[in-house]
Amino acid sequence: MTSVFGLAPESPVVPVVVIEDATDAVPLARALVAGGLPLIEVTLRTPAALHALRAIAAQVPEAVVGAGTVVSPAAVADAVGAGARFLVSPGWTERLLGAMRESGVPFLPGVSTTSEVVALLERGVEDMKFFPAEAAGGVPYLKSLAGPLPQARFCPTGGISPASAPAYLSLPNVGCVGGTWMLPRDAVAARDWSRVEALAREAAALDGLVAVGC
Repeated sequence: MTSVFGLAPESPVVPVVVIEDATDAVPLARALVAGGLPLIEVTLRTPAALHALRAIAAQVPEAVVGAGTVVSPAAVADAVGAGARFLVSPGWTERLLGAMRESGVPFLPGVSTTSEVVALLERGVEDMKFFPAEAAGGVPYLKSLAGPLPQARFCPTGGISPASAPAYLSLPNVGCVGGTWMLPRDAVAARDWSRVEALAREAAALDGLVAVGC
């Protein structure tokens, strides 16, 4: 199975999208893709989420759209049925992990402790979401895991900003970061897609700030 990190390796940032109005989904996704961020996580936090996911999957083929906040086997089935090409959870259980494995699409189970990382490695899972990144120890914590657990690779999400993202991306065990800063609420509310595109372009350029060889 392809890794989530291999779906759009040129994209250092995964926009974490909360959509209240499904009619915003397609123009929002097009703005993100135009700005250089094709890997899009639509969180299953609103009634509009599955409709939005389905619309992006059908109408924005340049996007690699996935589902976030996946917390149950039922949510796994709903997300994949709507066209999700990857799954992201804030945490994991045996049942949820089993459902994500059986889904046939790449997934990132969430972790915030060393024991959770070791438990997933024991189960053959090396790609993970580190959440909530800033609250759970941030860059120093992930840096400390690289030595004893070099096989684990993370997408940190939670409290990350344009200022802190480059430090995460410089770590050898970070494949990408997740964030919302390119989707300010006032811009989305105003349907200012040109602003979203500009912020996405700035986020996509963060990869150029990563240390060579990382």
